[in-house]
Amino acid sequence: MSLLIISGISGSGKSTVCNTLEDIGYFCIDNLPPQLLLPVAKLQSDGQTKNMAIVIDSRSSRKFDTFLNELDELDKNGIEHKLVFIYTEPDVILNRYKQTRRRHPLADSHKSLEEAIDAEYRMCQPIQEKADIEIDTTYLNIRQLREYVEDMFIESNWEGLTVKIVSFGYRNGIPNEADLVFDVRCLPNPFYIPELKNHSGDEDCVYDYVFSFEQSKIMGEKILDFLKYFLPYYDEEGKTELVVAVGCTSGHHRSVSFVRYLEEHLKDNNYQIITMNRDINKEF
Repeated sequence: MSLLIISGISGSGKSTVCNTLEDIGYFCIDNLPPQLLLPVAKLQSDGQTKNMAIVIDSRSSRKFDTFLNELDELDKNGIEHKLVFIYTEPDVILNRYKQTRRRHPLADSHKSLEEAIDAEYRMCQPIQEKADIEIDTTYLNIRQLREYVEDMFIESNWEGLTVKIVSFGYRNGIPNEADLVFDVRCLPNPFYIPELKNHSGDEDCVYDYVFSFEQSKIMGEKILDFLKYFLPYYDEEGKTELVVAVGCTSGHHRSVSFVRYLEEHLKDNNYQIITMNRDINKEF
């Protein structure tokens, strides 16, 4: 059985996460007042509902202040759960609200949208610090977010370490959730090969080109050796998710190839492997 408590920043994609969880079999409750968390969670812990996801966020207004206490009550009652925090960088949140023209939950108590967004970030910081899983949706479209949630939670009985391997382009910034970052910009770049420029590392032509060089093979082996050696330590420490980010210039060629390489060589090592190519659909 799995109980997920979903929280996060307004406009960051919590509705998409909730809808996706519902599609894969979770019983979902959106915008639950924090004071009802314990009695509702007991329904799941008693076996009345197999998998449940509960969304609690700033829409609860002043009731949201009790959220941390209610999470502590779950621990005191021995109710197993995972806290998932969804967030996006503030400037992106601001643009999303300007485009959709939806009203921010804290708009009534603040003079401007910027102030409301800033207040929500400060309000949610203790929740984010307590989260078991963080999902940064700054650079994800709806399809990518759905795929990530499906990959992460469709294996609801998985108890071990989940290794998320993400490719990215440095021009778009390092993923905020990254635990380990590897830079492969020192390797030959397929971007400068005309017949490869408009292809990506998940295609054989680019992948084979990247790993046709000895330095690429050596770097791949070194990264793999590092991960195989240290992953058990993260697992023993009790970490449930480790985010490994691999970056190149644009996030189309070399980093994507390395994500494919690492996935192939780690998939039989008793870890749940999830891959995401964050910037593969962005323009060069």
